[in-house]
Amino acid sequence: MTAKQLGFLIGSGAVSAGEAVEHFLDRIDRLNGSVKAFLRVTGEHALESARKMDQRLAEQGRRGAAPGAGGLPDLFGVPFALKDNICTRGIHTTCASRILEPFVPPYDATVTIRLREAGQVLLGKTNMDEFAMGSSCENSGFFPARNPWNLNLVPGGSSGGSAAAVAAGMVPYALGSDTGGSVRQPAALCGIVGLKPTYGAVSRYGLVAFASSLDQIGPLTRDVADCAEVMNIIGGHDPMDSTSAPRPRGNYGEKLGMEIRGLRIGVPKEYMGQGIEPGVKAAIDRALGVFESLGAVVEECSMPHTEYALSAYYLIAPAEASSNLARYDGVKYGIREEAADLLGMYQKTRRRGFGPEVKRRIMLGTYALSSGYYDAYYLKALKVRTLVKSDFDKAWEKYDVLACPTSPTVAFPIGSKTADPMLMYLSDVFSIPVNMAGVPAISIPCGLDGGDRGLPVGLQIMGRPFDEATILMVAHAFEQAAGTSRLVPAMVAEG
Repeated sequence: MTAKQLGFLIGSGAVSAGEAVEHFLDRIDRLNGSVKAFLRVTGEHALESARKMDQRLAEQGRRGAAPGAGGLPDLFGVPFALKDNICTRGIHTTCASRILEPFVPPYDATVTIRLREAGQVLLGKTNMDEFAMGSSCENSGFFPARNPWNLNLVPGGSSGGSAAAVAAGMVPYALGSDTGGSVRQPAALCGIVGLKPTYGAVSRYGLVAFASSLDQIGPLTRDVADCAEVMNIIGGHDPMDSTSAPRPRGNYGEKLGMEIRGLRIGVPKEYMGQGIEPGVKAAIDRALGVFESLGAVVEECSMPHTEYALSAYYLIAPAEASSNLARYDGVKYGIREEAADLLGMYQKTRRRGFGPEVKRRIMLGTYALSSGYYDAYYLKALKVRTLVKSDFDKAWEKYDVLACPTSPTVAFPIGSKTADPMLMYLSDVFSIPVNMAGVPAISIPCGLDGGDRGLPVGLQIMGRPFDEATILMVAHAFEQAAGTSRLVPAMVAEG
């Protein structure tokens, strides 16, 4: 069931918000021991919130009315989950890191406030790669999350807990954060929808920073219509975030249901070559055929600087991380290890608190920013970023959207890439350029890989800055034609 369908049932009085919460808490209780999607379940908080929502519904007389009647949102009373790097006042926010294990934020993130004001009910905080650094959710400081399609496989990362929770039917939708593909890649590997909005379209206030010029909060949902509904709640300007774009809230679903006949879709050849699994390429080729059958014009194009994006990203993102994570020193946040002097306390606290991947990226970033290497590495990476963005700017002169695989592979076995960081980093080779350019992109399921494993494949649709409505329109047209929103793992089909 989608979030919109559940919202309709709650609004019509067929079920109460409290009954919905009890259903999902029961499902989390049965499945989280194997999926490991949630780090913290806020059951009592959720039941109390649901009781207040039911009271508001009764007072405003919305029972039996059409969705949206009575001034209440379509998703009023619907439960959701937050990635554990989004601040929640009075509720632990750990970023899946031991160094923040005891941290309880004194304030809410802007998206948390907007969801609560829209009548949404928080079920809990989801697992992730520590400080959002990873592509498999194996870097969690507590335990790895698992893929509901096959519990021996990764769910993707870093928002793997959010993706696994939605795919397993443990929550109708969740929020994640996307710095290099961390919403889209796990959405692809778990067979759900994930959107990375334009940089500045959704407030980052209250999102624990990894790489501030790349981070963006986005929704993970069962279908495209839910994605548009969630964006209508969390999107829009926020004066608390200096990087928030000064634009009014738009209607992200205003183009859903429109025809895409005549729309021009570019397929960058650099995204369709070496490294793609045959089953993934076959699924993408079938998806492009669906677009052509709907009347869209599909053409090959070129993004010539794509091959340099991954290297530049792994200089820029670690450089920003080394700066952002300097604040975790045992004084201001989280754990503190005692030592004979101040420097010893810093060293012992960070040695115990950070995991191996976070330490690796801090060292990479600190080196890139150090005297004598700044111009040679960091400055050069920024110039490459400008070239990557220019590829997109040129593409928008001819095409309405671009399409490609979200990830070169389907979900892979847990532990199969942890010994080779470069192999792991290549999981995001098609999603990273989107963050470098700051444009929006969505991943939607486009079928199974056709192999004996039958795992979901993600199709990535990229669009012009602040034109999320068009990529949602294209994604919705494909979803309706291909019926891919009905693909669910066995644990959902079996109830």
